[in-house]
Formats: sequence, structure tokens, C-alpha cells
Amino acid sequence: MSSAGKKNLILPLALLLGLIIAGLGAYYYINHLLTTPIKLENIEVDDKAALKLNILEQISKKNGITEWKLKASSATLLKDRNTAVLKDVDIVFYTKQNTQVLLTAARGELDTKTHDMIFSGNFMVRYQHYTLTSETLHYAKKPHIIRSDSRVTVNDGNSVIKADRMEIRLNQDLIILEGHVKGQFSENSQNSNML
Repeated sequence: MSSAGKKNLILPLALLLGLIIAGLGAYYYINHLLTTPIKLENIEVDDKAALKLNILEQISKKNGITEWKLKASSATLLKDRNTAVLKDVDIVFYTKQNTQVLLTAARGELDTKTHDMIFSGNFMVRYQHYTLTSETLHYAKKPHIIRSDSRVTVNDGNSVIKADRMEIRLNQDLIILEGHVKGQFSENSQNSNML
């Protein structure tokens, strides 16, 4: 065989040998990646949670009549208690006369057995033309009542009423204010309908 023929044969054999070596190297590298245990870092496990939902929507009805519609951006069902911890809550409560009471809250807790709820953290209630704010708010499903045992402010844009406690009786379409009730009224106020 001539030297030109040997060169033509050596070049393809060298390329073939290089491809085989590269292939074997890739095989061992990929095999090593697949068989090496993966280390997971910075994982937070909530050992109190039984289930976590990204979005929760729930409707509560009594005798076929809608009492409330709830939406939350997340809900964590706790193992040890019958409680769902809610975040970014929007609820529409309905009175017997079908008036809507709108509630928004940063946080809430829903008792999964009784459907009673507690709200806190930047919450607001809109009822007809009134806006109510307080530190905490409780909803009792059986009597269908929203109440606050902490200082509450009721505002209609023109007048402000403050009281130590408040109760909205949804079945009666009624707001009750108690304890050191004080108000600043305007001639344009619609609060006279509330008192």
C-alpha cells in the first residue's frame, strides 16, 4: 500500500477512534450524573400541614340559599386541627334580603367542620354604602353573624362612627354597634338610616 493510501486510511480511522473515545466519555459522564444521588437544599417542609392548595373557592348554602362565596389565593389544611389557614381572602356574604356584604382580608382561618371563620390583617368589609374596619373579625355560620370584639370604625365617606364592638346580623340586614359609640356626622351622611 502506498503512503498516500495509508494517509487516506489513517485519517478516517483516527476520526473513528476519536468519536468512540468521545462517545465512551459522554456515556460515563451521563451515567455518573444519573446514578449520583441528588442533594436537595433549602426545602421547607410544613409538618403541620396535611394539604396545601394554591387556590380555594368554596360556596356555603343553607336550604338551597347561598350564604357566602369564598375565594382565597392559598389554603393550608392543618393536621392537628379542623382548620384551613387562608391567604388573600375575598368573601361575599348574602343577607336574607340578598344584600351583599363584601369582605377582603390578608389572612383568615376557616373551621372545616363548623364553617366559622376568623379574619385579621388588613381586612375591610363593605356593607351597602358603609366601609367597616377593625383588628379582627369573626363569622359564625349557624346564626349567620359577622362580629368584631375589637374597636371598629364605620365610614360612609361623609361620616364616621367608632364603637368598641360591632355585629352584623345578616339574616336581619342589621348592624349593631356597642360600647363607647362616637360619631362625626355630615349633612350628606346616610348613617341616619343605620341608627
